[in-house]
Amino acid sequence: MTELMKAFSFDTPGSTLVEWGGAARMGELLAGWFPARRLLIVTDKFLHEAGLLEPAKASLAAHGFTVSVFDDVVADPPEAVLMACVDQGRAAGAEIVMGLGGGSSMDIAKLVAVMLVSQQPLAELYGIGKVTGGRLPLVQVPTTAGTGSEVTNITILTTGETTKMGIVSHQLYADRVLLDAELTIGLPPVQTAATGIDAMVHAIEAYTSRHKKNLLSDLFAREALRLLARHIVAACQDGTDRAAREGMLIGANFAGQAFSNSPVGAVHALAYPLGGHYHLPHGLTNALMLGPVLRYNMTAAAPLYAQLADVVAGPSDEGTQARAATFVSFMEDLMDRSGAPRRLRDVNVTEDSLPLLARSAMLQTRLLQNNPVEVDEAAALALYRQAF
Repeated sequence: MTELMKAFSFDTPGSTLVEWGGAARMGELLAGWFPARRLLIVTDKFLHEAGLLEPAKASLAAHGFTVSVFDDVVADPPEAVLMACVDQGRAAGAEIVMGLGGGSSMDIAKLVAVMLVSQQPLAELYGIGKVTGGRLPLVQVPTTAGTGSEVTNITILTTGETTKMGIVSHQLYADRVLLDAELTIGLPPVQTAATGIDAMVHAIEAYTSRHKKNLLSDLFAREALRLLARHIVAACQDGTDRAAREGMLIGANFAGQAFSNSPVGAVHALAYPLGGHYHLPHGLTNALMLGPVLRYNMTAAAPLYAQLADVVAGPSDEGTQARAATFVSFMEDLMDRSGAPRRLRDVNVTEDSLPLLARSAMLQTRLLQNNPVEVDEAAALALYRQAF
């Protein structure tokens, strides 16, 4: 008997433009999208000083925009960075907010757009659906192919020495997204690998999520995984390969849409403590934990992994368990070939810190509830030991 479809919703930004070199005509684009002319760009110092913003800034000036650039975003941004950006935006009289950079810059841009018009204190925003009211117009322009932050309604902030908290709200979806793969040309091979695997984790975890998996999230997850698996090695080997860079950026975007609607699980839950305690890049921490979690989840997720094996490795007559094992092997081999670090010890994580990491992971209840197999503290410790 055919199974009846469960009700579901699927949310995503208002509009996405895919255009090689589109950032160089940013002024023309924004002038057509919004009547306001005072823009706050949220980015990081490396991108700003490297000159990546200059073509966009020139185009914006030519079309009458007054631009204020906040470039103090750092990886795993703390609350203080957010508040400094809000203060600069207020002083500049910002009417539009643009996140231009990696996930951290786009995450900060989302909340700044809210807080420039909201009276809610930051402490009241943490959690799911706590944001009330509106925000300023928001544009997102990613410069890495990984986080998918440009199409998600999630911001992650570092709230203490080692802890992170999330804000999830419909208001955090952007009005406009520009995917200009030319901006990713300068991304080094290790970062290309780590962010690309991060995007693949998004697709995999969205496809196996326990609660909100649906037909549309599955569609985006499968196509994301196909694009990313096809292009990641080429993008790592030749960063100027336009086809590879475009495939990676669109794949990461699709993966972002998938996990924004069908949330991620244990890979992310175990990755966050590594970022908090060791200040490792988020994409790298996901890559480090992917293999152990894939094997751990096999007891429940094997049929779904078997389906994903068809996406990345082509169809086969293998049985479900063998096919699932093929998928796990494919991912581990892909990570080996990408050049990203593969063991926790390779990035200076100490063995005696693993119990602390396992305890910290238990705080990620929002994520752990989505995992297809329950993860308790003992299981988390075992997974960290496998990754070590």
